[in-house]
Amino acid sequence: MRTIFRNLSSLLTVGLLAAALAAQTNSAARYDGSVQNKVSQELAKKKEFRNVQASVEDGIVTLNGTVELYQQKLDAAKKVHKTKQVQGVRNLIEVAGKNVPDDQLDAQLDKKLYYDRIGYDNEFNYVTASVKDGTVTLTGETRLPMDRDSALALVNTTPGVKDVINDVTVAPVSFFDDRIRLGALRAIYHDPVLSRYAIDPARPIRIVVENGHLTLCGTVMNSMDKQIAGIRAGNVFGAFSVQNDLQVAKKS
Repeated sequence: MRTIFRNLSSLLTVGLLAAALAAQTNSAARYDGSVQNKVSQELAKKKEFRNVQASVEDGIVTLNGTVELYQQKLDAAKKVHKTKQVQGVRNLIEVAGKNVPDDQLDAQLDKKLYYDRIGYDNEFNYVTASVKDGTVTLTGETRLPMDRDSALALVNTTPGVKDVINDVTVAPVSFFDDRIRLGALRAIYHDPVLSRYAIDPARPIRIVVENGHLTLCGTVMNSMDKQIAGIRAGNVFGAFSVQNDLQVAKKS
């Protein structure tokens, strides 16, 4: 008898949930016409969205059409999300700006990321980009969320970028890690042999620290400099481990 009661109770609960969902869907559908008008009006205010169309079903807005930059695709969805009574956004906009060969786009992004955040502890960030068919995959780690956001903004606004995969992580907040970062910075850039790298404001030797583990990234001029940097980093007090991932520049 109890089993029958539990089954009936479960069926009643499922029925009530289904009814509530149907009511919510019907309620959202009632406003589809007005939502589509509002969304169309908002998109029309920006010339970069002139080739974007919107359709609405049950409060869900589907965006189609084209824009010039990947950032504009993101901005369109963000703008629509803010419209009253919009339940969600399906972003099917295509980036139809100029086509840039993958190797050329890769080189442009590498240069932009190399000089990003100069003067804002950029020596503690290491972000790289790889490009395939216009899709950019970002990897690496930054010290702060704003450092990651800055790298993303550079990529999102670069002509030729069709899509972005963000695999950049932000290091956990840690005063212990910060002490290791500063110790490694002094040890490397104050070294008599390596001090010439301090002349470059982009800081070619990047120091990445996470939970006490120190990794050296970037590019140096020769194998000896890589070895010396590894030795200096290995002597930093508090570092649990040191990984030397520095690359040696190819001779032209």
